[in-house]
Amino acid sequence: AHVTGASPEARAAIQQAVGVRADQPIVSLDLNAVRDRVQAVGWVKEARVVRLLPDTLIVDVKEHDRLAVWQTAGHAYVIDSGGKVIQGADAGRYPKLPLVVGKGADQTASEILPLLAQRPRLMSRIDAVVRVDERRWNLRLKDGGIIQLPAVEQEAALIRLDALDQRERLLDLGFPRIDLRTPETLAVRPSDGEA
Repeated sequence: AHVTGASPEARAAIQQAVGVRADQPIVSLDLNAVRDRVQAVGWVKEARVVRLLPDTLIVDVKEHDRLAVWQTAGHAYVIDSGGKVIQGADAGRYPKLPLVVGKGADQTASEILPLLAQRPRLMSRIDAVVRVDERRWNLRLKDGGIIQLPAVEQEAALIRLDALDQRERLLDLGFPRIDLRTPETLAVRPSDGEA
């Protein structure tokens, strides 16, 4: 069987699910059963199985996209843009994926991450995107700072942050907390020891 569309990490599981022996006559195969087995693999979103006589089976798979690593209750999972956990994916192998943390973060990551991805300067500083009370997000920065986003109008808050950062280089000032939860106002907490 030839498997197309599979990533290196998913290939072994998909080959195993195809479950076709080299000496098996191809005409006797139940293609729907092969497809169902392949689609049951955690990586696979959908699969197509085509028989090419005399002796070739082509399995074309479309895998779930990898949106983020979701950390909750002490475990880390790889999720797709629908918030679905990709069974079999090792979160440790995806250090470049954004990290979302907390209950409900899996279902709402696809709303916040595109807004952050449009802001590479901010995104490069983010260590994790943390869901708070299943209502809103905190952006945890690599320098230990926290940016508190509102529960609604997140994009407007990020636009305000962009404008301030361009004018004042706000992100370079190392504030431990930047509070954007109230529209039209911005609260910052200076570092301890500063006036």
